[in-house]
Amino acid sequence: MLGRARELIALVQRSEKHEQQDIITRLDELLHETQRRGEPLLVAQMLRAAALSRLISASAQDHAARQLDEMLAHTRRHGATLLRADAHALRGRRLVLAGHEDAALTEIARALALLDDPPSQELGLGRRAWDRLLSTALNDCWIVLNQLGVYEVAEEVITRAHQAVRDSAGPHEITMLLMNRVKMLLGWGLRLERIGRSDEAGERFRTAASMAIAVEAPFAESLFPRKAGVAAVDQVASLASALALAAPSDAHIDRLRSLRATPLYPYDNPLLAIALARCLESVGEHEEAFRLLMEDRHHIPEEYPQPSMRIGLIHELARFADRYDLGDPRAQLADYAGALEAELWSMRESQSAALDTRREHERLSAAHGAVTQQALQDPLTGLPNRRALDERLRGFATSASSDPLAVALIDLDGFKGVNDQRSHADGDDVLRVVASTLRDSLRGDDIVARYGGDEFITLLPGATLSAAHQAMNRAVTAVDELPRHLSHGVTLSVGLVTLRAGERGEEVLSRADAAMYQAKRGGGNQIASCHEADDETETAPEGGPTSDAGQRT
Repeated sequence: MLGRARELIALVQRSEKHEQQDIITRLDELLHETQRRGEPLLVAQMLRAAALSRLISASAQDHAARQLDEMLAHTRRHGATLLRADAHALRGRRLVLAGHEDAALTEIARALALLDDPPSQELGLGRRAWDRLLSTALNDCWIVLNQLGVYEVAEEVITRAHQAVRDSAGPHEITMLLMNRVKMLLGWGLRLERIGRSDEAGERFRTAASMAIAVEAPFAESLFPRKAGVAAVDQVASLASALALAAPSDAHIDRLRSLRATPLYPYDNPLLAIALARCLESVGEHEEAFRLLMEDRHHIPEEYPQPSMRIGLIHELARFADRYDLGDPRAQLADYAGALEAELWSMRESQSAALDTRREHERLSAAHGAVTQQALQDPLTGLPNRRALDERLRGFATSASSDPLAVALIDLDGFKGVNDQRSHADGDDVLRVVASTLRDSLRGDDIVARYGGDEFITLLPGATLSAAHQAMNRAVTAVDELPRHLSHGVTLSVGLVTLRAGERGEEVLSRADAAMYQAKRGGGNQIASCHEADDETETAPEGGPTSDAGQRT
């Protein structure tokens, strides 16, 4: 499913508007199927794919917020640090597209703070999968930094992304990393030119050209939508632009013109126009170069989400107008571009300083929160642990509120057989899947904790015994209906009680434990509950969980 999602993400970037919507629909269907299976990490990755497809499609960018909010909440709940950082990075990307650059920078600071000291392993990931997720999150941070023109930090981030997968990356990952670095180096070089640092700019252009040549081999085996047997530089505008900017000449003109007539990746148009204009300039075609720059200038919006590249196009237009006495008014255009660029350049250091400050703040906050969370969180499932549960239950027991509180003690039927007949690793997987299923089956303010071994406790604030029975019935049914390869046949026995006035936490748990054993004696995969008045124990009929109406005493 993840492989199919990666193929669709690669495809949506080169598709027409109506095709993009069809791809988004197909990714949503994959997401729905993943949510039905209940594997937390897979759900998080498919939420990312659904959100990213909308960010790529110009007509759907405004609709990505819901998937990103859900991804952030889901990754927090299940302790998926790398994908949580990626959710912040993609939020930053959406904010750049909406013109909120400062807010985007804050999201990237949050993402980098999480990635500066990530856990060595989480949610049972193997090393290669962990490295891939780290590289993906760093690359999504890089995209925003590159759009904002914070090139020094962008270089640091994309280098880390490359290091994360250098030993295990496939052709597609290598292709995308090289292509991204090419784009960054070209934008960086154009910016250096505009402040008179031409020698440094030339170094960036030459490095980008070398990478454009190096990408040829992995490109041929990547998921990138491509024409078989056609060189990468003849299909990808940024690669062709790199060769042209490193050494402008008539050798590149036909290739650049051909690419200009094909659908391009977002934000490649200004880069391609500048590269083609310089090649036309090298053969004396100044008026044609000026005309195509003017054409692109008219089509680029004022709120262009890559301001540095937009200013680069305006600067190039001013340079042609001034040097070859073209257009009108030459001086005003040159002055405007120069003043605007000077203002943006002066912001570079303040942006980097602000990012460093926010990054350190987020890192310290995350470190403090991590220490607190580790003391109260079960490391296997990401749920609150026994200590956290006892604290919450104590709070409910001493509260003056008259609202009811239902307490369910849950034990897994058949779990010992999984450990004995398969492996403890399989047993850990079952515990994680059951924990996720319980959490997703209940209300947002219900509390699910791992009490120890294969026992879980659920607190349902404000729920009467009848309402709690219906809620836990959903959970029992959801686990019973899990695919066999995820649950290995494990079901739930549930003891359900309500907290009495003045009752201590250990007392209510003792009653819930007694009710749970009643469910076990009834054959398991059911709920047994005790009424407050007479401690009369009720269980669901044999054959599976039912509603209250189907109980027998």
